Amino acid sequence: MGQLTRTFTPELVHQAVEEAGAWEERTKALPSTLMVYFTLAMWLFTGQGYGGVLRELLENIPRRAGEKWTRPARTGSVTKARARLGAAPLRWLFGQVAGVQGTPATPGVFWRGRRLVSLDGTLFDVPASDANAAYFGGGSNGERQAGYPQARMVALGECGTHAVVGAVFGPFATGERTLAHRLLHHLKAGMLLLADRGFPSFTLWEKAAATGADLLWRVSDSFRLPVVEVLPDGTYLSRLCEQRTKRTVLKTAEPN
Repeated sequence: MGQLTRTFTPELVHQAVEEAGAWEERTKALPSTLMVYFTLAMWLFTGQGYGGVLRELLENIPRRAGEKWTRPARTGSVTKARARLGAAPLRWLFGQVAGVQGTPATPGVFWRGRRLVSLDGTLFDVPASDANAAYFGGGSNGERQAGYPQARMVALGECGTHAVVGAVFGPFATGERTLAHRLLHHLKAGMLLLADRGFPSFTLWEKAAATGADLLWRVSDSFRLPVVEVLPDGTYLSRLCEQRTKRTVLKTAEPN
């Protein structure tokens, strides 16, 4: 809880609600500021229900003068309060705190003068509602969707600190490469972007390289990487071809 309030101070949470226009019309036992902390705290206490998370908040989170936080008798009130809050305050908060955090003295953050960042993706189960199933979809066992609907997330993180620089979400059917395009604006010269073999494509590589960042990506065996020129350090230049126009970009590869 201490780390939560150091990162998301009461003043910052108050500003998030203000910026999003999410103030309640009248004073309630579950005000918008409390519901912001509640939504954040649910990620810290994933094994507890609504009541347990609220108890942790009421006992440990400081509040601004005049705010009245009480624990409701029914958790249905919490569900309604979360719906009133909406996503906008959380989105604004993320924009304020996300970004690189490490310094040259932080272990694992820099390599040969370049700040290390990495792309990766994962899936989250979301509640099994008709609306979620229609929008997010999920895996199937033939003709029918199997299990919960799933949201796909791709994030750009700073190596060494694990700080999240940016994150985007989409339906299950939206691929990681497609989502990754929405994170490229975070890249800049002086960064070295790492990515696993699920990301390489001509278009994504070309756009990522255009940001000025250096790229170090794994590739799958399906990529044909003919040797164009062997370099003194044992690596070699190869060509990644665009499928339609056959345009090419030079990249450095490790020998087999």
